[in-house]
Amino acid sequence: MNTAAIVSLGAYFVLMMLIGFYAYRKSTSDVSEYMLGGRQLHPAVGALSAGASDMSGWMLMGLPGAVFVFGYSAAWIAVGLVIGAYFNYRLVAPRLRVYTELAEDAITIPDFFEKRFKDRSHMLRVLSSIVIVIFFTLYTSSGVVAGGKLFEASFGLDYTLGLFLTAGVVVAYTLFGGFLAVSLTDFVQGCIMFVALVLVPVVAISAVGGFDATHAEVLASPPASVPDAPSRENFFNWFQGLSVIGIISAASWGLGYFGQPHIIVRFMAIRTLKDIATARYIGMGWMLVTVIGAVSVGVAGVAYVNENNLNSQLTDPETIFILFSQVLFHPLVTGFLLAAILAAIMSTISSQLLVSSSSLTEDFYKTFLRKEASQKELVLIGRLSVLVVSLVAIFLAFDRSSSILSLVSYAWAGFGAAFGPIILLSLFWRGITRNGALAGMITGAVTVLVWLYAPISIGGQPLADTIYAIVPGFVFSFVAAVLVSLIKGQPDPRVETEYKEMLAAMSVEKQPLL
Repeated sequence: MNTAAIVSLGAYFVLMMLIGFYAYRKSTSDVSEYMLGGRQLHPAVGALSAGASDMSGWMLMGLPGAVFVFGYSAAWIAVGLVIGAYFNYRLVAPRLRVYTELAEDAITIPDFFEKRFKDRSHMLRVLSSIVIVIFFTLYTSSGVVAGGKLFEASFGLDYTLGLFLTAGVVVAYTLFGGFLAVSLTDFVQGCIMFVALVLVPVVAISAVGGFDATHAEVLASPPASVPDAPSRENFFNWFQGLSVIGIISAASWGLGYFGQPHIIVRFMAIRTLKDIATARYIGMGWMLVTVIGAVSVGVAGVAYVNENNLNSQLTDPETIFILFSQVLFHPLVTGFLLAAILAAIMSTISSQLLVSSSSLTEDFYKTFLRKEASQKELVLIGRLSVLVVSLVAIFLAFDRSSSILSLVSYAWAGFGAAFGPIILLSLFWRGITRNGALAGMITGAVTVLVWLYAPISIGGQPLADTIYAIVPGFVFSFVAAVLVSLIKGQPDPRVETEYKEMLAAMSVEKQPLL
């Protein structure tokens, strides 16, 4: 790798550390500031932070690679995610921002569940915290693995050194700067991803000869050299090889947004309810442009690789973005584009580290060990929690083929099914009870696990191959929560008061109730 590219990437690392230092000086005086930025997040920062922490390396590697192999039919997941993100902003964001503050200033999702349902037993807090810590530790590990492989493939560095470089920078700014550092670095990383996903497809399509030439070259290209790759004749057919169930399964990824703690916690931190609408416009604009850019990278990749006979260089379709960065740009720009991939990876790692740290600090340490802990002590515990989770994640990442890491691919479905219905019901139905929330959470998580691992088949196919696990998980969780709430127990009277206050606050700010 050219020295100029290394210098460019090094400058990115320095910038991340400087942001962490700024946040350390600005917003770590108490646990609310460290974990939630004191609820003073600018809407633009909140929107791009949510987007960057959401998309991870999938945006720059996974989606372009899938489109490269399967064509437009692989983009239904992106369609579902865009729709899900919009409704997350529309339905969850405004109500969650108001309700978490009304519910005794809840600063984590488990904290919100406990205070929303007046759960003195702490069962909701403990159960949701366990789910968060386990899944996010594994999720974080997958991001560290991606960073290690990127350094190995792009710079020829040792895989282990790549792990520590990726994790070391993220841990440093997250540990010292807390939520503000994570949000500000995510904002910068989101901007880098945006520029990269506009620049690369535009330059690549121009290099092929424009849109018409790209279209013709794609149709003339041979199938991708992977199993079950279709011919290019139907590359631009959205429905190629897909049934109705297949489309629903892919698009249902959007359901997961309602239950992703590292995304919806951004809504809790935005400074005012009025800013939620601004964040929605910015966030959805960013997402639409970057998704279209990622799909275009895959399309341009097919044409460029075929025209220049580069099939031997592209051993993995998911590295098409990396190939473009190396062959089309000056080394300084190459370093910037590789920084975009790292930005996608690191933004997700940092968000997951902070949510896990918040859970360990607020939902375990303060709740069960030191109820009277000072703010300074809780911030210290939060930092130590970041370090502990990151060390476990790095340990898991040493084995690139570890079967544990396969669990990470199911985390989205697990969170979406366990938390999504409960978040929605708690914000839109005052009748849901603590028992209903517990039943829904357990049912959603168990359904996903059964769907993925039970030796059951339908029509000769394993359950996991019939439809994405989040669909049955979400539906069963929702039904269980409603039925148990109707059959057993009544909501705490204090919930009625808080619920009315939430609706009143939204009415004053002229926020839509639906």
